[in-house]
Amino acid sequence: MQVHKLGIEGAFEFTPPVYKDDRGLFSSPYQEAAFTEATGRPLFPVKDISHNLSARGVLRGIHYTATPPGRAKYVYCPYGRVQDFLIDLRVGSPTFGQWEATEIGGDDCRALYIPVGVGHAFLSLAEDSMVVYVMSEGYVPENERAVSPFDPELGLPLPAELTAAQSQRDLSAPTLAEAREQGLLPTYEACREVEAQLWP
Repeated sequence: MQVHKLGIEGAFEFTPPVYKDDRGLFSSPYQEAAFTEATGRPLFPVKDISHNLSARGVLRGIHYTATPPGRAKYVYCPYGRVQDFLIDLRVGSPTFGQWEATEIGGDDCRALYIPVGVGHAFLSLAEDSMVVYVMSEGYVPENERAVSPFDPELGLPLPAELTAAQSQRDLSAPTLAEAREQGLLPTYEACREVEAQLWP
């Protein structure tokens, strides 16, 4: 397992070996020993595993969860390919407002650890791209928040010619500055407190 510490504080990229032959491939996107060595602790207690399927050109996010309760995620793309974005939305974080872009897909089985309070978005680059989410909390609609991926302050490298397919919620999402002014963003301190409770 190759481990890469991302530029966003607390976020990691994991690239496992992929074994291919004429039947297909086999890989293990999560390996506890590698995760524990990188982060100093095993993966959070899993409360929810979900996945979505997205046509080429679908843009989902930037999504995050109100904190508390907050939600940490471990994501990977077993089929298709996506341009994945992590955005630090934690007010007071040393990397607040910074983002990381990583392509993940079924051929490399790369996975990302997303700390509590870090926003997540992706653009599907292939038909029927599947993204799997392993999460520390279940989905509660009223706790879910969004920030616009087209916010010029963030400057995500989305294709200029892109006519993205988005949900109504994502289309009407506020900018980072607007979300901060409205008190919608989590604080770094609150996110760290939630994470401390995940590993008592």
